[in-house]
Amino acid sequence: DGRYEITPEMSAFGTLNPDFALIEADQERVNLTRFEVFLPEKRQFFMEGDELFRQRIRTFYSRRIEDILGGAKVLGRQGAWTMNGLYTHAEPFEEDSKGADYGVLRLQRDIGTSNVGLIAANRTLDGVSQGSVGLDTTLFFTPTFGMTAQVVESYGLHDDGSLGLFVRPSYDSPTGHFHVRYTDLGEHFADNINVIGFIRDDDRREIDSAFEKTFWPQAGRFEQVVYSSNYNIYWSQAGDLRSWQIDQGVEVQLRNRWAFEVDFEEEYIVFEKDFQNRQLALEVGYNTREFESVALTYSFGKNFDSDFQLVGVKAAKKITEQLSVEYALEWLTLDPDPEDESTWIHVVRATQFFTPDLFLNVFFQTNTAIDRNNIQAVFVYRYQPPFGTIQVAYQRGTAEFGERSEQGNTLFLKATTVF
Repeated sequence: DGRYEITPEMSAFGTLNPDFALIEADQERVNLTRFEVFLPEKRQFFMEGDELFRQRIRTFYSRRIEDILGGAKVLGRQGAWTMNGLYTHAEPFEEDSKGADYGVLRLQRDIGTSNVGLIAANRTLDGVSQGSVGLDTTLFFTPTFGMTAQVVESYGLHDDGSLGLFVRPSYDSPTGHFHVRYTDLGEHFADNINVIGFIRDDDRREIDSAFEKTFWPQAGRFEQVVYSSNYNIYWSQAGDLRSWQIDQGVEVQLRNRWAFEVDFEEEYIVFEKDFQNRQLALEVGYNTREFESVALTYSFGKNFDSDFQLVGVKAAKKITEQLSVEYALEWLTLDPDPEDESTWIHVVRATQFFTPDLFLNVFFQTNTAIDRNNIQAVFVYRYQPPFGTIQVAYQRGTAEFGERSEQGNTLFLKATTVF
């Protein structure tokens, strides 16, 4: 891996045959939907400048790019312009394939407090290109009233049903938010884009609205009360109702650092038949705001013809000034459970600092539904802070999300220096 500063605000990056073994594995989680889970990017090569790709219609999703043979990127600002241009070549999908080329270009122009942007993303595999070109904007008409909008034309497998767009006017104040959004995605939009982007579902004409209000009592036990409400409905391009959903929530924070939250969700959705899903979630937590917290969540309801109960626990504790530990639990039970999806998920993270530049990170997780046991340990010595490092990593069990632990013991060594 390499990095070169072209100017103080513009840098070039290169990578050759990288192995991202030092990156922490994706945390297992319960997914009660029938849609793909969005996984955050953790690889440094992709993370820098990733915020430029976070449009509502996500036409570039770096997690689509897996085993990289080589890549290059130019990232930075020049006056009112911001740019992120990236190219990678990935390993062949099959023995007779020459590999895939991925390219994405993002240009954004600031106009006062507003901006307008262009994004183009493409994957070429065996001479066939798929991807999209899009325009987007964030406009502020007043300090509280603004609008975001995006239009995307996709290409690849289908020429029809390839357009996607949305428009979202909104009102924001220090204590409130309201928006109404209209989204239109063609029936083949995801088929074209999802080799390099992330579209959970297409073939939709969708209207949703959200309202949130925060109350700050001046006296008494209550520090903050937040009410949120969201309504969503969408139809297919042919005009058939496919889904509606209602979400309501109240969060209360007390001055003694305790917090309580109640959320209710009801959903009608059509797949092979009509489903009526609903859930009620209750949460209580305590947070010292000094890396010491605990939260307990209990959810129950109906999900795709099964009754479910979901218990969640999150805790963080600073054992000493040098040692901190985090723990998370998800316990899901389904009745009936024809596909054996009921599970226990345990996740533990710990960091031990021996000196400010000598530390050990440990990550462990289990998922009983897929018989997964995964452990990673990374020992880091920053001999030339912050970029000059020697790192030793140990891994047992696969780092792939949602996969069984069939991988054995692996040891990695990485060294970096600054010229």
